[in-house]
Amino acid sequence: MTVVIDGREVPVNGERNLLEVIRKANIDLPTFCYHSELSVYGACRLCLVEVEGRGLVASCSTQPEAGMRVRTSTEEIRQIRRLTVELLLANHDESCPTCPKSGTCKLQDLARRLGLEEIRFKPTLRRAAQDRSSPSLVRDPNRCVLCGDCVRVCDEVQGIGAIDFIHRGSHAAVGPAFGKDLNGVECVLCGQCARVCPTGAITPAQEIPAVWRDLEDPSKTVVAQIAPAVRVALGEAFGLEPGTGLSGQIAAALRVLGFSKVYDTSFAADLTVLEEGAEFVRRATADGPLPQFTSCCPAWVKFAEQYYPDLLPNLSSCRSPQQMFGSLAKAMLPDLLGVRPEDLVVVSIMPCTAKKFEARREEFATGGVPHVDHVLTTQELARMMEQMGIRLTEMAPESFDMPLGFKTGAGVIFGASGGVTEAVLRYAAEKLGGAAVEEVAFPEVRGDAGLREATVNVGGRRLKLAVAHGLKQARQIAELVRAGRCEYDLVEVMACPGGCVGGAGQPIPGDFDAVRQRAHGLYETDRGLQFRKSQDNPQLAACYETTLGEVGGEKAHCLLHTHYQSRKRIADEDITLMAGPGAEKVKVRVCVGTGCYLRGSQDLLHGLIRRIGELGLSDRVDVQATFCFEQCDRGPSVAVGDQVLERCSLDTVQEALVSLVT
Repeated sequence: MTVVIDGREVPVNGERNLLEVIRKANIDLPTFCYHSELSVYGACRLCLVEVEGRGLVASCSTQPEAGMRVRTSTEEIRQIRRLTVELLLANHDESCPTCPKSGTCKLQDLARRLGLEEIRFKPTLRRAAQDRSSPSLVRDPNRCVLCGDCVRVCDEVQGIGAIDFIHRGSHAAVGPAFGKDLNGVECVLCGQCARVCPTGAITPAQEIPAVWRDLEDPSKTVVAQIAPAVRVALGEAFGLEPGTGLSGQIAAALRVLGFSKVYDTSFAADLTVLEEGAEFVRRATADGPLPQFTSCCPAWVKFAEQYYPDLLPNLSSCRSPQQMFGSLAKAMLPDLLGVRPEDLVVVSIMPCTAKKFEARREEFATGGVPHVDHVLTTQELARMMEQMGIRLTEMAPESFDMPLGFKTGAGVIFGASGGVTEAVLRYAAEKLGGAAVEEVAFPEVRGDAGLREATVNVGGRRLKLAVAHGLKQARQIAELVRAGRCEYDLVEVMACPGGCVGGAGQPIPGDFDAVRQRAHGLYETDRGLQFRKSQDNPQLAACYETTLGEVGGEKAHCLLHTHYQSRKRIADEDITLMAGPGAEKVKVRVCVGTGCYLRGSQDLLHGLIRRIGELGLSDRVDVQATFCFEQCDRGPSVAVGDQVLERCSLDTVQEALVSLVT
C-alpha cells in the first residue's frame, strides 16, 4: 500500500497514522502533543495536512489508506500553524533567554521555523507561582501550552497520575491534585514529565550554582562520580550521535572544571552486584522471600514505598550504586586524599532526576551530612561545560582515578534495562554453580519491551526472571506477587523507558531509537573490557580487604545497605464527611489509601457513618477520610481521637468511639 505525499509515492509498512508515514518521507511535520510511545491525543493541531477529497485533517489521528493524496504545506496550512503558535505565545511567558529549555524548546523552534516576527494578540497570561518544592523538578505553569504530554506519560507509562488537567475553559491548567505542589502528592520524581514536555513548563531542578561554589572554595576537595549512562549520552549535547562513548573526554573535562578526582559509578555498580548477588543467592538457597526486586532505581523504590509497602521485604536491601559510592567515598577518601571529612564534597553526575531526591533521603546521611552532596544531571554537566567554553569532542581522553575508578563490564551495563539482571546473573552463575564461567552474556534479558520474562539455567538451578521498565509495567508484577500468583525469582525494575539511558536528566532524545543506541553503546563498552564480571574487579577485592570486610558482612551491611519505609502518597489531606455546629467533637479519621482500601476501608467508612447516626452521635463525632497512617500492611487503619487502630472492624471502632463520647 502506498500514499502520495506532496507528489511522491510513499509505502506504508505498519505505520499507525499519516504523521508517521509523512515523517518516514523525511518531512518533519511539527507537533507538540505527539509521542510515539504515548496515546494519540490530537490537541495541538499543528500536524494538520490536506487530504484530497477530505480537506484538512490531523495527521496524527488519521490512518493511512491506499491511494491517499496528501499535501503537507499549503498556504492555508502554513497560516493555521502560524496562527496556532502565535496564540500560544500570547498566553506564554516569553522570558525565553532565561528559560532552562532555551535552545531545546519546541515552541521556540516552531516560532523560528514558521517565521514569526511579532505577536499581534494582546497578552493574556495570568501569572502563576512556580513550584520549586521538589528536589528533583521545577514546575512553571506560565510556560505550559496544555499539550497534555506530561499528563499522559505520568498515567500511561508510569501508571501514577500525579498531575492532570484542572479547572475549565480559559482557566484550564495542568497541576497536582488538591492544588498541592509536587512534593505533596504521589509523584515519584522520575522526571518523565520533564522529558516529554516541549517547553520549560517542567524541567529538572538545577544544582549548578551550588557545585560552582564548592569548586571555587579552596578549602573544599570536590570529587565526581559518573554514572554509566552519562558517557553514552553527553555527546548528543555537543552534536555527536547517541551511544558515542566519551568516558576519557568527560574525565578530562571534569578536571578542567576543577574536580580534584574523577571516579566511576560503575565501580559502585560492581559493588552492588556483589552485595545484591550475595543477597539473591542467600534468598534463593534459603527459601526467600522471593522474588527479589532490585533497588537501584530511586523512583521505583519510592513507588514501592507509596503503593506496595507490604512488598518492601522483597526489595533488595542494597543501596543504589550512587549511594554506595557516596557512603564508601566518605569513609575511604579523607584518609586516602589527606583531607578532613567535612571538607570532602561528593558530586554525582547522573542521567536521573530522582537521584536528586535519593541523595536527600535521611537514610543516606551521617550526623546530618549527606553521603552525596550534589547531584548533577547529564544536561547540567553539559551546561557547565558550555559555561566554561569546554570543547568536549576535542579533549584528549584521560583515565579515571583509582581505586574507585576501575570497573568491569557488568558495572557498565547497569545503565540499560536488563543490565542489572544480567550483571547479577554473571555473579550468581559462579556462586550457585561453584565454578568459573566463561560465557557471561545473557541476551534473554535484553530488549525493548516494557515487560520481559526469561527462564535461565544457572549453576544447575532454573531461575525465572522478569525485567520491567516503566512503573505501569512494574505495577503488573507487584500485583501478581501480592496475589501470590508469581513464580519469579528475580525482578528488575527501572522507572524510565529503556532504563537509565532513557533518564529524564539526559539530553532530550528525538525518539526511542536514540535510547536504543545509548544502550548499544554500553554493551559495546562491556564487550571491549578485559573484565566483565564484577567479582573479577581487582580494586573491588582490595576494597573489601582494607575497608569492607566480607561480602554481606557486618561492616559492608552498615555502609552499603539500607531500609525502606511506608510513605504517604498525599500529604496532609483530609476529606470531612460529617461536620456541623455544636460542642467540640471527637475526630474519627478513616484511611482510604490503596492498602487500606483493598482491605475494606471504604465499606468500613460507610458503615461507620450509618452506625454513628443509629447511635444518635452525629452531633458528637466528625468523620474524615484521610490518605495514610503509613501502616498499609496492617489496614484498615482508623484514628479515633489520638488512638490509631489497626486491622479495624466496625465493632472495634464503635467500642473505641463510645468510650470517648460517653
